[in-house]
Amino acid sequence: MSTTSPRPPAPPRQRPRPSPVPSRPSGPPHAPVRRRRPRWAMRAVTTLSVVVLASAGIGHAVVSSLDADIARVDPFRDMKNRPQSGHGMNVLLVGTDGRDRISAQERRKYRLGGQPCHCTDTMMIVHLSEDRERASVVSLPRDSFAEIPAHVDQNTGRRHGAHPVKLNAAYAEGGPNLTVRTVEEMTRLKIDHYLEVDFTTFMRTVDVLGGVRMCTAEPLKDAYTGLDLPAGTHTLNGGQALQYVRSRHVDGASDLGRMKRQQRFLAALIERATSSRVLLNPMRFRDVTRAVLGSVRADKGFHTDELLDLGRAMRTFSPSSSEFTTVPLAQTEYSVKGLGSTVKWDRAAADRLFRALREDRPLAAHRPRQPNRPVPVEVAPREIRVQVENGTRTMGLGRRVDAALAAAGFRATGAPVDAEERAVKRTVVLYDPRWDRSARSLAAALPGSELRAAPGQGAMLKVIAGADFRQVRKVRVEDPVRAAAAVVTGDEVVCR
Repeated sequence: MSTTSPRPPAPPRQRPRPSPVPSRPSGPPHAPVRRRRPRWAMRAVTTLSVVVLASAGIGHAVVSSLDADIARVDPFRDMKNRPQSGHGMNVLLVGTDGRDRISAQERRKYRLGGQPCHCTDTMMIVHLSEDRERASVVSLPRDSFAEIPAHVDQNTGRRHGAHPVKLNAAYAEGGPNLTVRTVEEMTRLKIDHYLEVDFTTFMRTVDVLGGVRMCTAEPLKDAYTGLDLPAGTHTLNGGQALQYVRSRHVDGASDLGRMKRQQRFLAALIERATSSRVLLNPMRFRDVTRAVLGSVRADKGFHTDELLDLGRAMRTFSPSSSEFTTVPLAQTEYSVKGLGSTVKWDRAAADRLFRALREDRPLAAHRPRQPNRPVPVEVAPREIRVQVENGTRTMGLGRRVDAALAAAGFRATGAPVDAEERAVKRTVVLYDPRWDRSARSLAAALPGSELRAAPGQGAMLKVIAGADFRQVRKVRVEDPVRAAAAVVTGDEVVCR
């Protein structure tokens, strides 16, 4: 039993009498009494302030701690006669192999066989405008014809004079330093920072963001990387995203098509990072930062301030804030003795492009999104013969599909027939593998259709119309070289 005496009851509360004069003697005689702010509002404001300050502190602390863990390189060592600085910031982004750091199971799953190489797989110049409101990305084909300056081979120790190579050989012979020197000589653009990302970093970044959403108007299949995406919208995880950006055999555009897909993916990655508010969430910011910076290599001048500056800039980014292109090309099969087939730049057009970056000008005026613009294909519709079959019991569907294909320019027979199976849900394009490019062009005009190989069928393609048929989309032939050099903004290529 407690020995503490019970507390005496509190006296009843009494409402204080109103004072005939203001309680603050310094106020004027008739000054209104200030209304007190509700306690819940004060608590909310205080809590929000603490959270904001804590978030900023956590973000800075996280980046500062990771800053010391970033592997450093010195790509600007002993460089002389460099181009003059322009406006804005230029980052040379280099993608390297790094498959030796991926588990054996993942290498098998994502077709990353073969020996790892000390080479570059991707090279881009990322220009951030001086006001940090625009990012311009220029892809540099790895097979670009280049002349690298005199240097000491980092592998053999031998000294070499200037000599012609494919651009990616600059990294193999002289690492980041020779790569930056070569790019600066080719572009006359001063590189401010260098970032090197490998397969592992790429996969981790995509996974920690929860995947990246990609859209494709036609099926994408590459036996070399294992990529197999039907037409439509997909959320890719890190491994699938790596297959997407590495594939070179899904169309006739080879490396040019691959670079366009890389640009499309980068636009989607920017949208994912900005729309998911990851840059405003200190814990997610920490996870993403660790994934990205945990295995990159950067120049010695790329520190916490640059990272936070970049993060703050991206908070205001939208898909239309980014623009993408490939350096203009004159020839895609420029034969050079000892090198084989290389890619030759269009010197005059390339100079105009890099001058725009030096002067911090947009590469193209913003164009409003055109949702119904024709889909680019490899083969002109007038060269594709099509027999239509009605795979449903909907009367007249075969005639509608046949007429729509003819209106889009395809050589439809004008005599549709009923298919043997009459319960087809998804439209099918049957094709002989020898006419695979024609089949992909036809499938692009039929959103959501399935490509199905039929060896021995011959040049006539067959469309079995399913219950999902809605329309025939307009298509147009697009020259891969001109398509690569076209400037697109992020809002033109991300999913909607």
